[in-house]
Amino acid sequence: MNLNLKNYDIDFILSQAVNDQKVPGVVALAATDHGIIYEGAFGKRELGKDVAMTLDTVGYIASMTKALTAAAAMQLVERKKLKLDSPAADVVPELARSQVLEGFDANGKPMLRPTTRAITLKHLLTHTSGFGYEIWNSDIRKYQEVTGTPSIFTSENAALTLPLLCDPGDRWNYGISIDWVGKMVEAVSGQKLGDYLQGNIFDPLGMNSTSFHISPKLEAKMASMHTRGIDGSLNVYDWEFNQKSEFQQGGGGLYGSMQDYLQFAQMILHQGKFNGNRVLKSKTVQIMTQNQIGDIEVQELKTAMPEYSNNVNFFPGMKQKWGLSFLIHTEQTPQGRSAGSLSWAGLSNCYFWIDPMKQLTGVFMTQIFPFFDHEAIKLFRAFEEAVYKTINR
Repeated sequence: MNLNLKNYDIDFILSQAVNDQKVPGVVALAATDHGIIYEGAFGKRELGKDVAMTLDTVGYIASMTKALTAAAAMQLVERKKLKLDSPAADVVPELARSQVLEGFDANGKPMLRPTTRAITLKHLLTHTSGFGYEIWNSDIRKYQEVTGTPSIFTSENAALTLPLLCDPGDRWNYGISIDWVGKMVEAVSGQKLGDYLQGNIFDPLGMNSTSFHISPKLEAKMASMHTRGIDGSLNVYDWEFNQKSEFQQGGGGLYGSMQDYLQFAQMILHQGKFNGNRVLKSKTVQIMTQNQIGDIEVQELKTAMPEYSNNVNFFPGMKQKWGLSFLIHTEQTPQGRSAGSLSWAGLSNCYFWIDPMKQLTGVFMTQIFPFFDHEAIKLFRAFEEAVYKTINR
């Protein structure tokens, strides 16, 4: 626990939420370009058990995996093994079979047509490939039911054979795109995604508790998943991401600690270099953190599976853009985050932001389904606001 007097109010905000049973437990850290300015852990790893959340607690970080996979792909772009604007099917031929879903006929059979242009790595990194997720699209769910296509949660290769919801480059659709990026990383590196990440990102940054595989070391530090009931109560949920997967999900398969993720966020804040190692070129980070979707806008995610997610809109009424795997908001937020800052999250109510203007980054983890939980997002925003107030004193 950081006992600096100026952080007592942040401690209070987080601990009070735990004491009021708003969240089972929480870990939160923040850093400037000069180093860590706040770290705190409160509550229990599992309700009903006397095991405290600690700074090194490991949780399912879900879609916070995406930025790590994107960084891996951009390393390979730097090494000229991948190209942003070339057909991705040149590297992963299965993508050439992608078709656009136009609806269902009177018998419920999917109506598919060829795409008008090829999917590129840039399309995949910006979620403009046309791929979606069943969690936020009922047509994808219907397609899975009609065709027997497995859920992305199975980590079966067949789960990636979904149709597109539009032609590549036409609009932003949040979906399985980064899982295909992981496949591309594997294809050109000759390594499993987890092995590539370990050697090229995790080890250089000192991320010692992040992995697709729950080892005994990680399991000893693991927080359990919880669900929020309709009445607002929290219950332990016996859930674990598939540990016998056919492929390692670059879009959402990692477990990790917030201490680890802060290392990655600080690397982005420091333009690609951290912990004495250069992970990305400065120019690459600049490309990743700029709007890469032009006039297209990020849209609200409307749930098709309420058990896994609520409706999601981080900044209602604000134009939102996308870099190469970061959400970019276009105005200063009420919490104090600068326009042009980066962020994203994980399905289990993990969140991060990176503010290049104010040289500030923060990470936040609890373990609750469904995503965008009212209490979790309220607490995350309160934490963020308190951090900005702290640095402005």
